[in-house]
Amino acid sequence: MSASQANSGKSVDHGSLSGELDEPGDNATSHEVDLPRIERAVREILFAVGEDPDREGLRETPARVARMYRELFSGLHTDPRIHLQKFFTEKYDEMVLVKDISFNSMCEHHMLPFIGKAHIGYVPNGKVVGLSKLARVVEEISHRPQVQERMTEQIANLLVEELGVKGVAVVIEAAHSCMSIRGVRKPDSLCVTSAMKGLFRSNLSSRSEVMNLIYGGK
Repeated sequence: MSASQANSGKSVDHGSLSGELDEPGDNATSHEVDLPRIERAVREILFAVGEDPDREGLRETPARVARMYRELFSGLHTDPRIHLQKFFTEKYDEMVLVKDISFNSMCEHHMLPFIGKAHIGYVPNGKVVGLSKLARVVEEISHRPQVQERMTEQIANLLVEELGVKGVAVVIEAAHSCMSIRGVRKPDSLCVTSAMKGLFRSNLSSRSEVMNLIYGGK
C-alpha cells in the first residue's frame, strides 16, 4: 500500500469507477490539460527516435498531438455517473439492451488505441434511463487510459451503483493496436470481455437470453 493510501485509511479499488475517481488527483475537474508540457514531451520523443522536430512536416506535430491527447483523455475530467442520475420511474422488469455502441480508447500499457463496440443490457428495478445516456457513459469511461477488462467492469458497476438494477450484462469486443501493429502482429484478433451482475450472473437463462440477443443474428 502506498503512503497516500495508508494516510487516507482506505485502499484504492481499481476495479470500480468509484475507486478510480477517489484516487488523489484523478478527479481532474480542477486540473487543466497541460498542452505545452505535452508538446515538449513530443519534441523529446521525436529527438529520441532520430527525427528533427523543426523540419517542416513535423513543426506543428507536437501541438497537434497535445490537442489530440486532450480529446482522447477527456474522460479524466468528467464523472460519467451524472448521466445516470436523471432517470424515469417505470414498472418495467424485462431486459433493456443497447447494442453496438462504438467507442475508441487508449490502452494504458502501450498508449495505443483499441477500438470496438460495447453492448449493455440491464433489467430495471423501477428506474430506466434514456438510451443515449448509456452511450455517453461508454464514451466518457473509454476516454481515459484504460484496459478493456477494467472498462467492462466499470460500466457494469456503474449501473448497479446508480440505478440499483436487478441485473446488468456488459459485453465489449475490440481490436487492439498493440496486438495488430507491434509485438505479435495479429491484425485479425479480437478481444471480448464480459461482466455479468445480478440476474445475469445467477440465472443461466437470463444470461443466455442477453447473449443470444447480442450475437444470435451473427
